[in-house]
Amino acid sequence: MNFKLTSLLLPVMFLLISVWGHAAEKEIFVSMKGNDSNDGSLNSPVATISRAVELAGNVQEDKVTIRLLSGVYDLKETVTISNFRKDLTIAPQAGESVNITGGVRISGFRPVKKKLKGYHKLKKDVRKKVMYVDLKKFGIANPPGIKPRGFGFKIKPAGLMLFFNNEPMTIARWPNEGWTRTGDTPKKLNGKGFKYIEEEPGTWENTGDIWMHGYWKWDWADARVKIDKIDPKKKEITISDPQSRYPYHKDRRYYVYNVLEELDSPGEWFLDKEENILYFYPPSDIKNAEMYVSLMTEPLFRIEHCRNVTVKDVVLEYTNGAGIIITGGSGNKIQDCVIRNIGTVAASIGKMEAESKLYNEPLYDGDAGTNNGVLDCEIYNCGEGGIILGGGDRKTLTPSGNYVENTRIYKASQWVRTYRAGIFMYGVGNMVRHCEISELPHTAIFFRGNDQTVEYNNIYNVCMETADAGAIYNGRDWTQRGHLIRYNYIHNLHGVETHGSFNDVMGVYLDDFSSGTIVYGNIFYKAGRNILIGGGRDNIVENNIFIEGYPGVHVDARGIGWAGYYFKGDKESILFKRYKIVDAGNPPYSEKYPQLKTVLNDHPEMPLYNCIETNVFCGGRWRDLKNKLTEKEVCFKNNVVKDSCGFYKLNGNEIEIDFSSDIFPEGFENIPVEEIGIHW
Repeated sequence: MNFKLTSLLLPVMFLLISVWGHAAEKEIFVSMKGNDSNDGSLNSPVATISRAVELAGNVQEDKVTIRLLSGVYDLKETVTISNFRKDLTIAPQAGESVNITGGVRISGFRPVKKKLKGYHKLKKDVRKKVMYVDLKKFGIANPPGIKPRGFGFKIKPAGLMLFFNNEPMTIARWPNEGWTRTGDTPKKLNGKGFKYIEEEPGTWENTGDIWMHGYWKWDWADARVKIDKIDPKKKEITISDPQSRYPYHKDRRYYVYNVLEELDSPGEWFLDKEENILYFYPPSDIKNAEMYVSLMTEPLFRIEHCRNVTVKDVVLEYTNGAGIIITGGSGNKIQDCVIRNIGTVAASIGKMEAESKLYNEPLYDGDAGTNNGVLDCEIYNCGEGGIILGGGDRKTLTPSGNYVENTRIYKASQWVRTYRAGIFMYGVGNMVRHCEISELPHTAIFFRGNDQTVEYNNIYNVCMETADAGAIYNGRDWTQRGHLIRYNYIHNLHGVETHGSFNDVMGVYLDDFSSGTIVYGNIFYKAGRNILIGGGRDNIVENNIFIEGYPGVHVDARGIGWAGYYFKGDKESILFKRYKIVDAGNPPYSEKYPQLKTVLNDHPEMPLYNCIETNVFCGGRWRDLKNKLTEKEVCFKNNVVKDSCGFYKLNGNEIEIDFSSDIFPEGFENIPVEEIGIHW
């Protein structure tokens, strides 16, 4: 091509490049004032996100952004994005705020009247303070009801919930705070009830929809069950099926809720389902309050087998189901979102059923895809946990690269209090990093699978309502190994004082023969029993700081103690079953984890090859060795133990460490404290 011809073509080429570049991206606009028959342009926006997704699937451009104009979008059904192969972002228009709900805004509360069916059940001293509204005015005819939930139950959508100025209100309950205690459990009740101690239950009319929440046997297993009958003469309560996973015991804590007669405290409410009347004792002036009830039971968003779909910078709230479920695909993410007031979990990378499947199906694949994640979000007021994070193939030990990063999670187990973690992680090669997790009744991070990484997290004020619980927890499998727990600050843990056999809480709980985990470079401050190795093997505890631990490290040989039943009898225990299911004596397991080739023939009941080295123990008690273990069975080397020390400084929920102190042993590597936690 000669110079003259090239000069003539250049303007045309630049024009084509400009057109091609512009054609590669498309914006579709959604407005509360739009119409789904519109074309989706800024001047002609559609009304629903679902319609915008439909339009996005029909455009030629490779990148599409659905721009949400400011407002509150009350969904009636799930926004489903399926098999989308373009890069798609759903986000507000620049500078605007968007809330997406699964509920309905309600208003028009009035003082209760004598003609109301429930008026005479209210205590006389609160009748002038309680208000009501007829939900039929808002097209609500059959709201979702309360369901049995808890330990041993699958995740279930919540019943209708009431929110006042973004905060969840309390279903009328007794006692108003804390717990009462169960009485005797007569044999004639056949394990389906107990005697009550106080007089209150005998004063209620049995409406057929009174519920109880309790820790019926263990302080790590709660359940919500429905009352079948109250017998005031015998002071007995019998319970409808399904029952709690564990039988009812004397002197266990519980409370009763959904009792109109007990609507006597600010913030309490009750729904008369027969009349569709909602009673409410407002906590403050109701005139200008924003009030919502939740209705949807399905997730707000489903992202199914897509590539590079991002939901960004929105508030998701007021639903009985989940916030967002991502299955399959790659590169999908939830970013810069607030997810709150959710009935089940804020987000699930993979199917939500994983929690109930994995115990008996260790190779379960939740279809979580690869490189999917949650980034820079705030999550709180969830019913059954914050995030479920799956991914990776345990058959082949192929990692997924799925992640939760730079996210704050708190108050995330409001309905089910145990084994609904801030983050529940399973599969292979997932990561939780730079998160802040707090204000939970039970576990912060529960993980299963292989090669999981938990790093740079600030975890505190968890395990607050339970006992025999861990901030970071794994257990009951020799084959789930390769995990790395490093550079976390775990502090201020406290459980409950009970009469159980083991009431401690742990910072890192490697329970029931959990093996092959590296715990490196973490800081524990007043974190209860900081690390517990419960009969497992091949665990490395190195380069950590333990401050006021009771103790810093615990190692036991439960396989020759109370847990000896795992190795005795004709019935094969879960340890051996899981070993066999993954074929751990052969590749790829035997190649990646060569210790598994010999574990069955090498005193499997003993906690062998654990090593605690180059750590600093300051204050408290530095170690507990149980079941007559000694340093012959457990490796201890190059550790420093001091009664007190001054190398640290507390700053709110953060800690500063002076690594120039001469307390640190030779070979101790500085911990990157400044990198721990969230970085907004």
